[in-house]
Amino acid sequence: MTWALGLTGSIGMGKSTTAAMFADLGIPVWDADAAVHRIYEKGGSAVGPVGALFPDAIVDGGVSRTELKRLIAEDPDRLRQIEEIVHPLVAADRAEFLANTDADIAIFDIPLLFEIGAEGTMDSVAVVSVPLDVQKERVLARPEMTEAHFSAILARQMPDAEKRRRADHIIETLTMEGARDQVAVLVAELRERIAHA
Repeated sequence: MTWALGLTGSIGMGKSTTAAMFADLGIPVWDADAAVHRIYEKGGSAVGPVGALFPDAIVDGGVSRTELKRLIAEDPDRLRQIEEIVHPLVAADRAEFLANTDADIAIFDIPLLFEIGAEGTMDSVAVVSVPLDVQKERVLARPEMTEAHFSAILARQMPDAEKRRRADHIIETLTMEGARDQVAVLVAELRERIAHA
């Protein structure tokens, strides 16, 4: 049996960096964003159903994110329609990954894990977190990021305090070294738990 560890965290918290730390320890990582890219590319499982609803979204045989953004900007209700197609396909990709691994622990890097209700499919959930001032500083250092855009992203994500409350494990990412130590401790704890299951 593989222990499914959900990994989540708001923008700028260091989630991708933390996922890479698990990978450095030899733990397989499934990435939700990469799964979306797979199902959108030419021959991907989302191309047919998205194209049936929104033919303009198909460019060069794949789903164009630029076109999807334009369509959603025209009519925000379209986001729900697209999510009804995409979420089950991403969940199927995730299930296939889990079925094909024989690792004792697998990481599921899902930015909106709580927002989509995926925590019920995990054995436990780790949230990556830093104080708001650190998060803001990190995000605003990104090219083309504005305060307004940052605020809009935060408004779509569950507040960090709520994620921390719901999570089984919290990984603080104030320093790389500190985060790496916490990842190693968490892996050791999970392996201990698996050994006594």
